[in-house]
Amino acid sequence: MASIIPQLKNIGKSATLQINEASSNLEKKGRKVYRFGFGQSPFPVPALVVDELKKYANEKSYLPVEGLRELRKVISDHYFSEQSLDVSSKNILVGPGSKELMYILQMVLDCTVIIPSPSWVSYEPQSIILNKKYIFLDTSYKSKWKITANTLEEKCKKIKGLKLLILNYPNNPTGLSYTKSELKSIAKICKNNNVLVLSDEIYSRLHHRNDHISVSKYYPEGTIITSGLSKWCGAGGWRLGTMIFPQNLSLIRKAMRSVASETFTSVSAPIQYAAVKAYKINHNEFLKKCRLILKFVSSFLHEELCSVGIKALKPTGGFYILCDFSNVIKKTDNIFSDKELSNFLLQKLGVASLPGSDFGLAKEKMILRLAFVDFDGGKALKYLRYRNKLEISDYKELFPMVYEGLLKIKNWVLEKNI
Repeated sequence: MASIIPQLKNIGKSATLQINEASSNLEKKGRKVYRFGFGQSPFPVPALVVDELKKYANEKSYLPVEGLRELRKVISDHYFSEQSLDVSSKNILVGPGSKELMYILQMVLDCTVIIPSPSWVSYEPQSIILNKKYIFLDTSYKSKWKITANTLEEKCKKIKGLKLLILNYPNNPTGLSYTKSELKSIAKICKNNNVLVLSDEIYSRLHHRNDHISVSKYYPEGTIITSGLSKWCGAGGWRLGTMIFPQNLSLIRKAMRSVASETFTSVSAPIQYAAVKAYKINHNEFLKKCRLILKFVSSFLHEELCSVGIKALKPTGGFYILCDFSNVIKKTDNIFSDKELSNFLLQKLGVASLPGSDFGLAKEKMILRLAFVDFDGGKALKYLRYRNKLEISDYKELFPMVYEGLLKIKNWVLEKNI
């Protein structure tokens, strides 16, 4: 009889994929669903990048395991121009999404993984699959859902050997980021406590004020940066991620390259050639508008949710907001966990969301993540072609599903208090 390794027995399908499928199933039954669950970029892939993919569609050769040389060169140039980071193209690894690269990194390192709570849904399952030692580093609404140097240091004192801290900012699920002083303090603790940092910066170019700073500025020798095309370029389904290593960690990079050569081999050739164009051309105007739109949508959403007693911190980047419903849930609602709350909103209101427990929070806290991406990003970008700002009156026209879904939540809360 077939059997599986013990740690996989309780591993299910990714929470984000589950909510996407549940939403689609309801729509097939004729239900209207407000898709606040799955965090896919609402913006189109830039036309010039799409044209480049078409141009190279016939490319069928296997490319180097670490990635096309020209692609790694333009990625290196990108980091220098965008963040003043001096990255050698030899220290860049290209993979089929940053998720795969992060998985292989955990695989090759003999370490304890430190995962802030809340954090992206796949960090913990990857540790479980690999049977890694991992611990959560709790945060709170009071700490703005961010780890502190003090709590990190306390945790490090209890762990022997090498540690890998996963730091994601702007953050999924909170939409929040770290300040320069916070990153400096965290970097200092990592330097002094044998901690490597996996800096997941996939949302860096979607910081609403274009004010992203990498922790590698303050800890270059111990920081590994991941990013890719899925968020800022809108090309999630293309599956191209990047990992940047400091020269002194080349042993880790080489080990990952070896694993990659025996697993995914290389990223699709047409995708890599298109990515060269994506990193080479100037996206400043495109990204400026994307940021403006996301900041506008999130600000209105935050204000309206808070107006009915839902606790939330205003996002500073990306397209997520973490919402605490504990103040609006009554005993008579017969809702006793965040999963029950998420399921209720989907089945009764058609509002898809993800429970906080999928991100490492206690299920009793009644916290949900909302992804404000259910709108036509192409339409919104066209609307801004001859404008440099958005008005509240534009919200209903440009973001109708977000607006209607928000009203569903607000009306449910208000009706309960009548």
